[in-house]
Amino acid sequence: MLVIKRIRVRYVLAGCPDDKREAAERAHSFHAARCPVARSVGGCIQISTELNYVDANAT
Repeated sequence: MLVIKRIRVRYVLAGCPDDKREAAERAHSFHAARCPVARSVGGCIQISTELNYVDANAT
């Protein structure tokens, strides 16, 4: 039987201007609380997220 204990989500944001990073960080900080899937499984599965920035030309 497969038992999922944790989920790790990695977001990669390409080409985000420096003046928009604060807004991206703010959205990232509370998006899981508003995600129906994360709210459904959050009580029994550990969910972690990270937000990384890359140059738009690097993708």
